[in-house]
Amino acid sequence: MKIDPKKVSLGKLHNTLLGSVGPRPIAFASTIDKDGNKNLSPFSFFNVFSANPPIAIFSPAKSGRTNTQKDTYNNVKEVPEVVINIVNYSIVQQMSLSSTAYGSEVDEFVKAGLTPIASETIKPFRVKESPVQLECIVKEVVELGNEGGSGNLVICEVKLIHVDDSILNEEGTIDQHKIDLVGRMGGDFYVRAQGEALFEVPKPIRQKGIGVDALPEEIRNSSILTGNDLGMLGNVEVLPSIAENSFSENWDSKQNAAQDLLKASKIEEAWKVLLD
Repeated sequence: MKIDPKKVSLGKLHNTLLGSVGPRPIAFASTIDKDGNKNLSPFSFFNVFSANPPIAIFSPAKSGRTNTQKDTYNNVKEVPEVVINIVNYSIVQQMSLSSTAYGSEVDEFVKAGLTPIASETIKPFRVKESPVQLECIVKEVVELGNEGGSGNLVICEVKLIHVDDSILNEEGTIDQHKIDLVGRMGGDFYVRAQGEALFEVPKPIRQKGIGVDALPEEIRNSSILTGNDLGMLGNVEVLPSIAENSFSENWDSKQNAAQDLLKASKIEEAWKVLLD
């Protein structure tokens, strides 16, 4: 299937983009208008883009049906401050409820049953139940279009970070098992970063891997080893020495055994089995 964005409905384009680009982190944005009215709304067009200075960007899009701006957009134009509250599994249903298109006079903290607590550097309130809260000033708002569905990049500089002590490990850093994050998928789907969904991949910047192209042809063209397997085998600094009969005796059995070791991230052991 091929999709030309200019030749399909906005709904089909929107569903295709959100169904393929994910999981997306969620910015649970708390803002305030010039009269002090609170607003709380989630946005999954969101990420961090810099650590020095610390910059986060999220995008409240114009309504595809009415071509009107979100209250969050209007608020940050009036009061250029926002708290980005991080969403974990324990508040995902309340977060979803807050996305209802309430009127600007309605307090989503109340509707969602969440607790507003005062920020230290800005006016908008934090969500007490959120495991991490980012107090931000809005540096710039970049409007990406004039039609319904167009986004608005809200570029934020993080001024203060609040982290719940209960999600820290013994080293004082955020434990990815404890924070229990959720991500937005397409349609009504979310994903929970917990249990078997979490896995580690060693970063290649720690060493200069030899690459898949440097693997022996018998390994590179294997019908058993997957692309992920080859990527792990290529993430070593030096190609191990190859025995004369490595690829002739019990080759299929060796590959299956090596694959089991790779699933357990035992790369050196997998190489030993393949080249024994």
